[in-house]
Amino acid sequence: MTVAEFEEELYRKVKVLNETIWEHRANRPSIDKWLANFTDAKEKTHALFLLSQFMYFGSLQMRELLKCLFRDLYKYPVVEKIRRSNSDTMDANVINTAFKISQTQTRFLGIGNPSESGTHLLYFFRQENKLPKDLFINTHEIFVNTGSTITLRNPNIRHYVFIDDFCGSGSQAKSYSSTIIEIIKRIDPTIETSYLMLFATKSGCEEVISGTSFDTVSAVVELDDSFKYFHASSRYFKNISAHIDKVFLQALCEKHGLELIKSLYTQNGLTDPQLSISANRDKLGYKDCQLLIGFHHNTPDNTLPIIWYDEDLIEWFPVFRRYNKNYGI
Repeated sequence: MTVAEFEEELYRKVKVLNETIWEHRANRPSIDKWLANFTDAKEKTHALFLLSQFMYFGSLQMRELLKCLFRDLYKYPVVEKIRRSNSDTMDANVINTAFKISQTQTRFLGIGNPSESGTHLLYFFRQENKLPKDLFINTHEIFVNTGSTITLRNPNIRHYVFIDDFCGSGSQAKSYSSTIIEIIKRIDPTIETSYLMLFATKSGCEEVISGTSFDTVSAVVELDDSFKYFHASSRYFKNISAHIDKVFLQALCEKHGLELIKSLYTQNGLTDPQLSISANRDKLGYKDCQLLIGFHHNTPDNTLPIIWYDEDLIEWFPVFRRYNKNYGI
């Protein structure tokens, strides 16, 4: 197969992906515009190969995953505890009655401020699981601060469930643990706290488990090292064409990624020497996650920057845009 034939095969693949999975986010003109970011024919071929492996989860898939999160990560564990505390009962009336009581003593919250994706997903989470509105609160509603003491606003709540769309490095969950979960535990150590995610890297989960006070940390989909694009066990380079050179593709992603992330962090006010350290760490995705994944509502910064970068300092057209925020590195 010639290079031209190989490229046409890749174009056919991304066309099918765009029409069936990507929700028409990447048509041929936008792909060609993205490929124009790259400097020569070999870079363009390798970039097109990389794009053909992009994992995208659209609106319907995200809604189904939110059902799975409620059922598998919240409801089933609660039901299992109810059964164990009632001599392994299979009596549906006993289980359903106890579950309803347990649910009224639960509050669901998003990770991040109200403008971020974890909180944004709560609306769809409530819809898909037919949950009453009063089971959802903001983090500031957990406590009452009298100035001299901090107490729980509602001592009858026995379980706080924090929901997130994605955990890459675990940094945000660790921040939440130190500012919110540890305070809850100091007030009442018997209160249960959970951090439940749609997607998480295996290393991110381990970081949250070992470095926070959450009682439960779990994800619907856990991404192991094979999802790390250039890892030794990467799933992306099995039986690849002779036209694809993994070493060349990694160098390409590092070269452009470093330039893009330096630009982003400069725009966010970071200066040397921290600028060089952070940009080198994050040139293949935040904290070197090296992912190739995107969602209907956003693309994580843990994904390779050449996919999503869309800032002013460098002219770069993203194929799956990320709606950015200040990193506060």
